[in-house]
Amino acid sequence: MDFAPLIQKKTERFSELEAEIAEGSVFGNPQHAREVMQEHSRLKALLTAWEAFGKTQTELADSQELAKGEDREMAEMAAEELPALEQRLVELERQIQISLLPPEPGEDRDAIVEIRAGTGGAEAALFAADLFRMYSRYAEATGLKIEMMESSPSELGGFREVIFRTSGDSVFRKLRYESGVHRVQRVPATEAQGRIHTSTATVAVLPEAEEVDFELKPEDLRIEVCRAGGPGGQGVNTTDSAVQVMHIPTGTIVRCQDGRSQQKNKEKAIGILRSRLLEKKQLEEAEKYSAHRKSLIGGGGREEKVRTYNYPQNRVTDHRIGLTLYNLDRFVEGEIGEMVGALQAEDVAERLREANLG
Repeated sequence: MDFAPLIQKKTERFSELEAEIAEGSVFGNPQHAREVMQEHSRLKALLTAWEAFGKTQTELADSQELAKGEDREMAEMAAEELPALEQRLVELERQIQISLLPPEPGEDRDAIVEIRAGTGGAEAALFAADLFRMYSRYAEATGLKIEMMESSPSELGGFREVIFRTSGDSVFRKLRYESGVHRVQRVPATEAQGRIHTSTATVAVLPEAEEVDFELKPEDLRIEVCRAGGPGGQGVNTTDSAVQVMHIPTGTIVRCQDGRSQQKNKEKAIGILRSRLLEKKQLEEAEKYSAHRKSLIGGGGREEKVRTYNYPQNRVTDHRIGLTLYNLDRFVEGEIGEMVGALQAEDVAERLREANLG
């Protein structure tokens, strides 16, 4: 495919952004400034790759010419360079294709991750806690930060529900494919007969929403304050710090009680509520825009079974792309990068096919 016409348009857009940034007025609006700087960064990476692509094409043509020459020693040296240059050209072309794709909504944002125990009783709650630890260790290893927003511990040390915020570089792009039903097959600690049980937990990954994304009108909110309950010590149980926020038009309810500050719990609850409502809005828009599209890696629906964790076989299988890894012991300790990368690659490949850029 001839990328030159597309690159020309991107070059013109890059020049417009450069002028806007140099003029300085863009920084009067923080939201607009961030969008401009993100687009500027994406275009700069694209144009850098395009420049490298052109130089590599020239180097390859020169080496091919030298490889046909009469100077035997020079021809051998040039021939040895050809495979590396050809591979470099393929990699740069792929990078350019990906950069030409329009950014997906919220892909550069921080994320709110919600994990809930599904079928399986106490074992499901323990599995939810295992998933929380897995994502926490992945975040630690990749330089991301985690902030607990809300949790509902179970009696045996698991979680009926846990909600946390993950911040850092392009978090939603990394974690978005974790949404869905996760299934575990193992012998529970409480199983005396040694039988394998199957339990589930659901994961929802939401791009963190901002006030400009979804306006929450005060008259649409019902905010109630009550006494926090559950494990957490004397301070949690004796202060009226728990906050429940209901969005009246949709009936969506969020409750936060982890912090001792009523104000902090209110801010966290509203933040979670805004992200849930933004997700709902984006899903509705996506369905209207492209109802025919069914991604190979799924729609990120909370009801969709996406992965099985089989402890007896030390196996983890992602059902959307058919990838099976036999390193479950390390996977649940946060080494999920290979799976994350494979899911990203499959999604990019499908988007390239849709955009006729592949």
